[in-house]
Amino acid sequence: MKKKSNHLSVINKIENVRKKNNKNWMDILRIAFSHAPNEAAKVLAEIYKEDKKLNNLAKQLTKNI
Repeated sequence: MKKKSNHLSVINKIENVRKKNNKNWMDILRIAFSHAPNEAAKVLAEIYKEDKKLNNLAKQLTKNI
């Protein structure tokens, strides 16, 4: 049981770090769209395109589970 508890502790730590990092990403996005909306939209579109590729790869990994 201790190993399972340790896993959950690490997962909780990861979650907290991701929360903070997601806020930072949103702050950058706000700044970008405030100062250069056209350029920011282009970069965001590229990020979205690459994220879709990552999601498809993740689907391949989890397909046979």
